[in-house]
Amino acid sequence: MSRVLIYGVCCFVVGLNSAQAVIIAGDVTGGSAATAGGIFIKLIPPIGDVGDDNFNDPNLYGFDEDQNIIIPAPLTVDIGPSATLPTGTEVASHYVVFDPASSQRMIGYVDFDAPILAIMTKTATLAASDFLANVSANYLSPSARGLESADSVVIDPV
Repeated sequence: MSRVLIYGVCCFVVGLNSAQAVIIAGDVTGGSAATAGGIFIKLIPPIGDVGDDNFNDPNLYGFDEDQNIIIPAPLTVDIGPSATLPTGTEVASHYVVFDPASSQRMIGYVDFDAPILAIMTKTATLAASDFLANVSANYLSPSARGLESADSVVIDPV
């Protein structure tokens, strides 16, 4: 099991050592989002709209994207042991989002059933990894994706 600790707004988690992997749990553990009753919600297909202020609540959301994907070319990542995932790497992809109605602070985590290889957190790296997306999700406002300046994400190998 691996855990992603989230202190912020939005992140895209990609690549687990197993090409078939799932989100198994999560929680909102601190910040104003926890005080407001925020919880972790795993979305199941069909996902529907994601982004562009469609959640507007203190909850942390996550869902499994495509599985068993072979990376066709080196893929730049923002967090991980190296700056890129090499061509031929087989991955499972996941999306995690925090979309409050007003400015809120959120501390939380998402647990996965396999080790995490990398995380994309910036608009450009998220756009470059769109081929890993969930076909039942409608990703709105791609230019607004990514962590904001005070946000952070870490991989905790638990």
